[in-house]
Amino acid sequence: MNAIIEVNNLSHEYARGKPALRAIHCSIQEGEFFGFMGPNGGGKTTLFRILATLMAPQSGRLSIAGINVKDDPSRVRSLLGVVFQNPSLDKKLTIVENLKCHGYCYGLYGKALDVAISKNLERLSLLPRAREKVERLSGGLQRRVELAKALLHNPKILLLDEPTTGLDPIARGEFWGVIAELRQSSGVTVVATTHFLEEADRCDRIAIMDQGNMAVCDTPKKLKEKIGKNILFITTSQPETLSASIASELNLKLAVLSGGLRGYIEEKNIPRVTQVLMEKFSDQVEGIAVHKPNLEDVFYEYTGHAFTSHL
Repeated sequence: MNAIIEVNNLSHEYARGKPALRAIHCSIQEGEFFGFMGPNGGGKTTLFRILATLMAPQSGRLSIAGINVKDDPSRVRSLLGVVFQNPSLDKKLTIVENLKCHGYCYGLYGKALDVAISKNLERLSLLPRAREKVERLSGGLQRRVELAKALLHNPKILLLDEPTTGLDPIARGEFWGVIAELRQSSGVTVVATTHFLEEADRCDRIAIMDQGNMAVCDTPKKLKEKIGKNILFITTSQPETLSASIASELNLKLAVLSGGLRGYIEEKNIPRVTQVLMEKFSDQVEGIAVHKPNLEDVFYEYTGHAFTSHL
């Protein structure tokens, strides 16, 4: 595959000494589903705004489809379909009226515009409701209309900024099902930001963002496999005291987190460790959980802290 987006040493500051992005590097391949995962305040939105040509890079280089964004942002913009986190629909207009207004912005008129509208409404299962006002649609259907707008001019790259924020789990699942079908039928490159771990798991590759840094980038599967061991979490109201006792008794180092202790444990040691915990520390242990590494564990592994907002 060929790289369609190249980010080299990209940095950005909103105020002196308060960087929002710190020397970001990544390469996104044509046809890939790439995700930027991280909590609020991690730098995802700033990076998204630069990718969407809403802000010029302060330092570093961003090229999209071989075009330097600083040199020709208008040309780059014609290649992008964008779904923003905040709604961009006029709720007093019908679905078709919203799409026509958007099409005019991209120079689409007459028959060509009508064909593009019908095509996208059909593939997003919106055609029967084309004449309905947006205000009468559910949140999930409104996001589909946003997606239809973004796809109207047949973009090479689809940018999605926290696209399922505010949707219930069923609507979120339906949205990503539509994205999977679109990728299969059109081969469009999808770049998304998300703070939902289950959404990041859908990506071909993810870049973990934290406080303006890109901590790591790889496939979700490989990132979880690199941790290697199971994760042990002990729920307790006395984490500091219990951590010291466990270190002395079991030679097991556990990190103190909100609500408990976290550490790594090999499969063969699980029975012995849990037995000792329940026999010797039952008055302090409120719960024990052991699981295979997930993306929340990956985030902790590469950032040294829990997956929480830094706003």
